[in-house]
Amino acid sequence: MNTQAAPRPLVTRAASAERLDHAQRSVMTLLADSSQTAGALSVTRSTFPDGGDGAPPHFHGGASESLFVIDGALQVLAGEEVVVLEVGDFISLPPGLPHAFGAAAGADADVLAVFTPAADRFDYYRLLARVAAGEADPAEIAASGDRFDNHYVDSPAWRKARS
Repeated sequence: MNTQAAPRPLVTRAASAERLDHAQRSVMTLLADSSQTAGALSVTRSTFPDGGDGAPPHFHGGASESLFVIDGALQVLAGEEVVVLEVGDFISLPPGLPHAFGAAAGADADVLAVFTPAADRFDYYRLLARVAAGEADPAEIAASGDRFDNHYVDSPAWRKARS
């Protein structure tokens, strides 16, 4: 007799999903975190206004980050290459590869982001929202790099593309 509990799906309803407003620069909807998926993945949906910044150049040591453009256009740094993804386009960024993203000039962007395997990331996004609202010190972001597997780097290619 099998006494192991049957796996259960994770359902996140749009009406009750937590949304974070990052000082009118983006809205992030938290869909699934690592602790809810036994470490398999973390999923968010973000909207960025026309030309608005998403994430500055960074990399993850242990997770791939994949982006799917639901609507609009997203400018993405992948290593030293900058590409523009449009509706229906997808990119997967492997661990260790510096990357960044934001809405392309002249377009809003609606993007699904998936990390796999993943560390819990929702507290990181909440920290970003608190910093954007002036409720937390920006130094906390840099200090949280190891905890959230989010390591910021410089990218002349990204600076040039976004200027």
